[in-house]
Amino acid sequence: MKETRISGVIRKMKEPRIIGIFPTPVYMSQLNRKLTSLELKFVEKNKKTLIKNAGNTTSANNYILNEKPFKKLKKELQLRVDDYFQKVISSKNNITPYITQSWVNYTEKDQYHHKHTHSNSLISGVFYINCHKSLDKITFFNETHKTIKPEVKNWNLFNSESWWFPVTTGDIFLFPSSLTHMVETKQGENTRISLSFNVFIKGTVGSNHDLTELILD
Repeated sequence: MKETRISGVIRKMKEPRIIGIFPTPVYMSQLNRKLTSLELKFVEKNKKTLIKNAGNTTSANNYILNEKPFKKLKKELQLRVDDYFQKVISSKNNITPYITQSWVNYTEKDQYHHKHTHSNSLISGVFYINCHKSLDKITFFNETHKTIKPEVKNWNLFNSESWWFPVTTGDIFLFPSSLTHMVETKQGENTRISLSFNVFIKGTVGSNHDLTELILD
């Protein structure tokens, strides 16, 4: 701690601090169990009916968590969604988050998952079914317009335009659907398999008194 004398008065000056305000939440958790043989067979079965995506392929079934083999998995993912809303959103309104669409992505060597966001959704999630623990990752982007853009000497959380996290089998990520993300060109021989899903809410938000009430059935 430094001290400086001003007009005969000693004022204690603390070391400067940098505090990040209004951060973008990226929620990370794990399933804490291996997928059952029934669940894994269901994942393989869906590889027979794939749709070409921009850079990789995705399941034709885009409500896949509603299928019986994934009934338990959906409940476990919903618990993480509920936890996110309690810790991050922390709403005093009586709202219920629920999973809307869900699908499986298959990314082979030299494929990628294009840069994108998720429209008509509040929160999006990814559950990793098969990953290479040292090669696979997810990359997020800060696309806020910068009026002044000097060259950067040392990258950090405040000046970075992108940030990536390594991912392993069993990982769960939740983040705002408006947050741009992508998967860079796949390295390694394994098929990267991830289950993506969107989340919306039911209930009443806002205030009737303040004329901001919105009822979502």
